Amino acid sequence: MRVGGFASPGARAEYEVVYERGLAALPAPTAIHDIQTAFGVARVYRFGQPGGTPIVLLPGRAGTAVMWEPNLSALLRHGEVYALDLIGEPGRSRQTAPIRDGADQAAWLSTVLAELELESVHLVGYSFGGWLAANLAVRAPERLTSLTLIDPVLTFGRLTAGLVLRATLTAVPVVNRWARPSFLRWISGGAEVDTADPVARVIDEGIRTFRIALPTPRLITDAQLRSLRMPVLALVAGRSVIHRGDRAAARARALLPRGQVELWPSATHAIAGEAAAEVNARILSFLADCEATGKTRS
Repeated sequence: MRVGGFASPGARAEYEVVYERGLAALPAPTAIHDIQTAFGVARVYRFGQPGGTPIVLLPGRAGTAVMWEPNLSALLRHGEVYALDLIGEPGRSRQTAPIRDGADQAAWLSTVLAELELESVHLVGYSFGGWLAANLAVRAPERLTSLTLIDPVLTFGRLTAGLVLRATLTAVPVVNRWARPSFLRWISGGAEVDTADPVARVIDEGIRTFRIALPTPRLITDAQLRSLRMPVLALVAGRSVIHRGDRAAARARALLPRGQVELWPSATHAIAGEAAAEVNARILSFLADCEATGKTRS
């Protein structure tokens, strides 16, 4: 099996320029960690100061820590925040061994939390990062105080045929030059993508320069969703292109024992950025409730 990496040293150098500009749009990190795991080195940025249970952020595909630019300053009002670049994806993490399945994905992420000595976290995942978060929650729930899933891939619903086709086109060298901008517009519900936006630039450049070699995630099963005993906030975009939003929300409501499931009818899959103020407020309210409930029970 292969490991992911940049197409060439030149491609990596071009990506680094865009990534560094994106990173500069974030608040200054208070620490930078490179965590060694069995599958590679995970780059983790720590922001803010300790206070309450830390938040750990898992980005969407090719988003890196930079994709949280619309959300990070607000989330820091809660306290300490950790943002990861995912192993096997563009960014400053580095894959060194094949990742074969969900167990491997959970293993490297568990190692990161253990090495950072994070015994209890609020785990927040968007899109593919949402699947990663749910996958960890069903396999190693002991470190999770809560779980927030923002329009997660293959968690509450199967991929749409349109997404599979378009994602495939972005990976074909002959067509990806025009397919990438078209794909980003489609994900955003047809809205024009601001080419100066640091998040859009990092995602586009990552898709262009990096060759991902990760397994396709498997849909989280009914039994796995029923097994989640921590509080779960699920924000599902009604105009999402990754799944049927109404069906995904209905399945989540039926199966999550402690789920707060919200279907946002007008939101697209780009919900975390396009409705940042509303998403930030909802996450902070959810986390405050979780902390208050935890103190009451202790």
